[in-house]
Amino acid sequence: MSDDTAGKRRAGSRGGGRAGNQRRSGGHAIDQMSWRIPLNPDRPTEPLDHDGVMAIHRGAMRILSEIGIEMLNPEAVEILRRAGCIVSGTNVRMDEHFVMEQVRKAPASFTITPRNPDREIVIGGKHMVFVNVSSPPNAWDLERGKRAGDFATFREFIKLTQYFNCIHVAGGYPVEPIDIHPSVRHLDCLYEKLVLTDKVCHAYSLGAERVEDVMEMVRLAGGLSHDEFEAKPRMYTNINSVSPLKHDFPMLDGAMRLARRGQPVVVTPFTLAGAMAPVTMSGAVALSIAEALSAIALLQVIRPGCPVAIGTFTSNVDMKSGAPAFGTPEYMRATQMTGQLVRHYGLPMRSSGVCAANVPDGQAMWETCNSLWAAVQSGTNLVYHAAGWLEGGLIASPEKFVMDCEVLQMIQRYFEQATWATTPEDIAFDTIAEVGAGGHYFGCQHTQERYTTAFYAPIASDWRNYEAWQADGAVWTAERAHRIYKAILAEFEPPAMNPDHKGALEEFVARRKQEGGAPTDF
Repeated sequence: MSDDTAGKRRAGSRGGGRAGNQRRSGGHAIDQMSWRIPLNPDRPTEPLDHDGVMAIHRGAMRILSEIGIEMLNPEAVEILRRAGCIVSGTNVRMDEHFVMEQVRKAPASFTITPRNPDREIVIGGKHMVFVNVSSPPNAWDLERGKRAGDFATFREFIKLTQYFNCIHVAGGYPVEPIDIHPSVRHLDCLYEKLVLTDKVCHAYSLGAERVEDVMEMVRLAGGLSHDEFEAKPRMYTNINSVSPLKHDFPMLDGAMRLARRGQPVVVTPFTLAGAMAPVTMSGAVALSIAEALSAIALLQVIRPGCPVAIGTFTSNVDMKSGAPAFGTPEYMRATQMTGQLVRHYGLPMRSSGVCAANVPDGQAMWETCNSLWAAVQSGTNLVYHAAGWLEGGLIASPEKFVMDCEVLQMIQRYFEQATWATTPEDIAFDTIAEVGAGGHYFGCQHTQERYTTAFYAPIASDWRNYEAWQADGAVWTAERAHRIYKAILAEFEPPAMNPDHKGALEEFVARRKQEGGAPTDF
């Protein structure tokens, strides 16, 4: 889909400025913005000059050519050996010419079309889409506190993912349901994800059976033939390198399987400066870029032109405890710097909305806001963990999910041209003359025509003064978010789904469960 086409679709579903809040959609729990694929209109923040970009690039190329990457997958090693790379056991070295030749084959942007084509997303260019929190083993809410993830809580988060229009992708499991055996967990989770949402979803690259099952389930949920599934991106996977300088077997196996069928792969090294990467941010970014490009080169050898993206998860550790830190100044700069390198390679970019806070408090929001605005400043296209993340990824919280969605909506409003328009109506000279000195603008016609649509309308913020807030119960933000989350669950209705497609999906899940699902050693 071209930028022009995307723009026409967005124009029909604006949710702020002159388009008006009356076009917002949602249930009774909140009056939220309508679905749209945001476009980031701003120039990226670029802390590096050209020489700085090239210094990191050259560092990454030296890592790949002189040190090499451990590829713990024999098939991947053999593919790269045949492509001309230098192989010694599991170590693979590749020169700059080879890497850049492969990278140039990848598209600068691509679309992913889920079972509901109206939920199609664009990854690349100025597009920016948001993904739910993914993969925490625990959940926390105001009523139940911290606890291990379970299937009921997983379903709650999937409903929140579907409900919020500012969440575009149902990524990984928003909380790991440990009450379902790992052999069949992916079958139950993907079934719920495909039935309770109609948004783009993803497969964990954790074994051939899981990846193949998810691709087949996405195909069946969309009522697609095998050719139709492979003709364009329908879902995706995200793989992480094992920093420093390793790609493990299952991640590479899953990535190669998706690439062969034309499905996108996001490669996201997890480089924590001071622990799994150099303590300097440029060193950590160079290592991250090397790890990402090595996998992307492999995938382009396998299927030239397959859609890929570079992810960044470069942050730092607390040097006193060794604990990961997120939303730090270093995290922000690393994200901005990575954005410059990714644009140098002409690829889409993924980053994250993350924090180290343990509960949805002030620390949680300032760290998450730093992360999200770093995503904006870096030109990120795909923002993982954009809503619900706590404790460095160990906790998913519904209150935090709601609070983060407030921030995401604010970012979407910030992107709208109405916030900086300069037409004669916006300059409003005649109105200024009408009011004159010492008057006010509350009652003038210019304001009356616009007062319901002029500014962002919050879903969780309380803008009343202290006395009014206190008289109404003195409800703190997390408490308001908790009430919103409960109200959303109470009114949630699954999106429409073709009964035949749902039936085929149910039959597949039942058969695969009878066959034992994915093999495990317990």
